[in-house]
Parts: sequence; structure tokens; C-alpha cells
Amino acid sequence: MGHQVIIFDISVVRGLWETRIKKIKDIQKKEKERLAKSSLEKIKQEWDFALECRKKGIPQAAYLKNGFVDIAAKLLDKIEENSQLRKKNAFTDELDRERSKFIFQLSGEHWTELPDSLKEQTHLKEWHIHNTQIQTIPTYIALFQELKVLELSNNQITHLPVEIGCLKLLKELNVSFNNLKSIPPELGNCENLEKLDLAGNLELTELPFELSNLKQVTFVDVSANKFPTIPICVLRMSSLHWLDISSNKLTDLPQDIDRLDELQTLLLQKNKLTYLPRALINMPKLSLLVVSGDDLVELPTDVCESTSGLKFISLKDSPLEKILYQDIEDTVESERDREQFEKEFIKTYIADIKERGICTKLSVNLSLFF
Repeated sequence: MGHQVIIFDISVVRGLWETRIKKIKDIQKKEKERLAKSSLEKIKQEWDFALECRKKGIPQAAYLKNGFVDIAAKLLDKIEENSQLRKKNAFTDELDRERSKFIFQLSGEHWTELPDSLKEQTHLKEWHIHNTQIQTIPTYIALFQELKVLELSNNQITHLPVEIGCLKLLKELNVSFNNLKSIPPELGNCENLEKLDLAGNLELTELPFELSNLKQVTFVDVSANKFPTIPICVLRMSSLHWLDISSNKLTDLPQDIDRLDELQTLLLQKNKLTYLPRALINMPKLSLLVVSGDDLVELPTDVCESTSGLKFISLKDSPLEKILYQDIEDTVESERDREQFEKEFIKTYIADIKERGICTKLSVNLSLFF
């Protein structure tokens, strides 16, 4: 007896199911359209919105409008945005906390020396020590091989240890307004240094030639010292963008100053310059030059009429300065305070000039009442 084989056309069954599915979709579409027009659906949306707001702790007054729920208020979107903002702030706070583990901060005149516990924290990347009575930096600073920022402004430091040359990763050194009379040649070993601030030490007269190795330095401030000229090592800092050598003893500028071909800002006010060299015109990126105009007897016309975008500012020193300070005891402290005040003034003035950016050439006579 043989097997019976039933043969049928499956396309008939498929067509039947496709017809039924189409009818169901049409019914669902019509029901959806009906609900969209129904007031019951709107009430449900408002109710769901109100429940969601209550879960998130939003007061009724925030989502009611004329006594009715205003689902267009988009409060939930705002809550979500605020949530994201809180997460971002939390992440930032966590980064700050993590960063603070690598930063040492100390201030206050009651400090006369660094705490002993510091020598155990050789993982630190930044020191910020200011407004203390500390006079010396310990030799164990050589152990801080991760140090990148050494900010030691407004202390009583008399010298820097030669071990500072061991800080190969150091990028910023600020020892402004201390009592330094010399800089160790070993600082020239910090070849990654980018910022050097020696302002307001009042007695610095020269810098060691070894600092010529600092090819990454873009910022140098040696203002308020006793430099008779721009140090040779500074002229060899090929990446220099900013040089402040104001309030020194300069009577002239070196003729090869144009070797600083990356220099953008040169501050020379409160010196005894009688002339400016024409070499300044050969500095293609120089955009701001500030001098004191009282002693200048020779000024290259090309400097004032430069078409390179140079802003030339000639400040007239105030004759009242001696009168204002003739009764003040000539102490280091009072002189520092005056220099700091003057620096803040000129920084603010320069920032204003740059912000306005109205003129490409500027010659101004100002009386500075310090």
C-alpha cells in the first residue's frame, strides 16, 4: 500500500493571513485616530504627566496653568537636563578632588618653614606657596620628579637650591617678589620650562648664561629688578612671546634684539632708555611695545609708523611719584607694594588696549599717579 501525498497551494494561505493582518492594522489605525481626538486620551496624558512630575518631586504650581495640567511645560526635559548637569558637575568635582591630591598649597605669614610632612609627598605635581615668611627651599625638592608648577610668589626666599635643576618636567616657575639676588645656573637644566617669573626681587642684576638652554620658554618677567640690559640668555630664548623687563636700569637695548623673532609683547616702561633701536622693525610678530617716554630723545619713525599691526605705547612717568612717596620709609616691603600696584595697573591697561583693538598704531602720553 503506497503513501498518500497531499498537495496544496501555500500561496492561498499566505494571502488569507496578509488580508487579515491588513484589516487588523486598519482597525488599529482608526482606533488610534479616535483616541487622539478623544478627551479621555488627553486626560490620561495629563494624568500620566502629573504622576511623573510628582515622582520627580516637582510641585503642582510648576505644571499647572490656569488650574489645568500643562503638558507643554516640558518640565521633564528640564529635569533630565538638570540631571545631566548634576552628573557633569559631579564628574568635574571628582576630577578636582583627584587633581587636588597632586597639589600642595600653603599661605600665611605664620609659616617660616615648610612642614616636615611635605618631603614624603614626592608624587606632587604642583606647589603653590605664597605670602609666607619662608626664606629657603629645601634641597629635597630634587625628589619631586613629577613637579610641573612651582609657584613661590610673595615670600622671603633668599636663594634657590641648585637641586632645582633636577626638575626635568617643570613647566612654570614663579619666584616673584622674594629676596633673590641670583639665580642658580642649574635652572638651565629644566629644558621643559615654559614660564619664568622673577619679577619684584629688586636686586637681580644678571641671569646665568646657562639659561640659554631654555628653548621652550614663552613667558619671561624680570621686571622690578636692577638689570642694566637684557640678559644674553634671554636673547637666546628662541620661543619667547612675552618679555617684561620694566622697572629696571636699562639705558639701551641690544642691537641684536631682533633675534627674538617670536616675541609679541615687549614691556620696557620705567627704565632710562634714551633711544630705541631700528632693529625692532625686524621683529615680525611684535604687536605691543610699551616704553617710558620722558628720557627718549631718539625714536625711529618706522616704529611709530609700522604697518605690521604694532601698538606702540609711550607712558609718561608721573612727576608726582617722588612727592607721594617722599615721606614713606624706603623699605623693601613698601617698594614691593608699589611695584605690585604698578604691575597690576599696567596689566589692566594693556588688557583694555588689546580688548578694544581699535588702533593698529598707538602713541599715548599718560600720567600714572601711583
